[in-house]
Amino acid sequence: MVNNQRWLSQSFFVFFFTWGIFLPYWTGWLVQAKDLTVADASMIMACGLVARAVATMFVFPFMSKFMSNKKIIIIFTILALLTAIIYIPATSNMSLLLITLLFSLVYPTLMPAIESGASTLVRQGKVHYGKSRSYGSIGFVIAVLILSMLTGVWGEQAILWSMIVGLIFLLVKQLMQTPPALLVKPTLQDRKGKLSMKGLWKVKTFPIVLIVVFLLQGAHAAYYNYGYIYLQELDVNPFYIGMIINIAVIFEVLYFMKADSFLSKWRPSSLLLLAGAGSTFRWMLIFLFPNVGIFIVSQALHALSFGVAHIAFIRYLTKSLPKEQIANAQGIYSGLALSLSTAILTFVGGYLYEIEPGLSFLGMILCTIPAMIILLVTRRKLNY
Repeated sequence: MVNNQRWLSQSFFVFFFTWGIFLPYWTGWLVQAKDLTVADASMIMACGLVARAVATMFVFPFMSKFMSNKKIIIIFTILALLTAIIYIPATSNMSLLLITLLFSLVYPTLMPAIESGASTLVRQGKVHYGKSRSYGSIGFVIAVLILSMLTGVWGEQAILWSMIVGLIFLLVKQLMQTPPALLVKPTLQDRKGKLSMKGLWKVKTFPIVLIVVFLLQGAHAAYYNYGYIYLQELDVNPFYIGMIINIAVIFEVLYFMKADSFLSKWRPSSLLLLAGAGSTFRWMLIFLFPNVGIFIVSQALHALSFGVAHIAFIRYLTKSLPKEQIANAQGIYSGLALSLSTAILTFVGGYLYEIEPGLSFLGMILCTIPAMIILLVTRRKLNY
């Protein structure tokens, strides 16, 4: 008999271990290991984010109508592994762009697939989302620590090889015993129930919540893409860069571990307001005080800017939307809020970074402040 809580915790851990390789290091890997300029690497990553948005918004919801959750995860893990291997001989800008587009179509789609499985298990009861999700953050922390040591010894080439090893572990994990609920292949009746995404827009609050998380999660673009490079420019040792990046995730872990009980009575809109305020303060701190000490302090605010915003959406999804629309909602959230918004703001952040590194972080409040205004205007009327 599969322990659903343990299975979900382990799946989050292994996936976010690979995410801890991809998210903070991939742009730096393209610059250092593949000899690209920051501008070229940013362009490639931004294009990859657009591809990621397309895959998570359309490909994953479509496949979820015909395949079980487990089969989807296995297929995308195999494709991601094969694509990562193709990176090895690539050297030209065009080949790196094409491979990144392909990798972005398959690898990030694993996130909504696993999150969708998590929502299914949470609805069944006896599974605490925050507790299991904290293991994902722990996996992220461990990956960053390991990468900081490996890159110090073998250089940036260790980043790609670590990703390949991580994907192999993820594949092995998914080939093991899985909760029965995630083995169910949708029936024709299920497909009729899921229908298209049009049903989501009939829920009055969904477009509002989606716009808000689009802005709040997109506001991390400068941090995700330029945080590693920014710390290098502050003359931080590569080993310590990994440790500094991990501070954000440690606070994220602490929040996720208590998320099921901490602020449990707060409405999603209240949590989103808190996230917006924390995010705004975070980016202003980095701009106003361009030094390592303040950057380290600002990392604690990741629990608010990302963690609280993410939990707010998950609570909204599980409590306010019909179960037939969970896969669609997860796909849209991953595609728009976690991908397309970051892609758009990566272009903006890259332009601002060329002018002044700190300006790329300050520019993110152009998203967080409007998000808070939208919440203040609509939350009482729509009661979400």
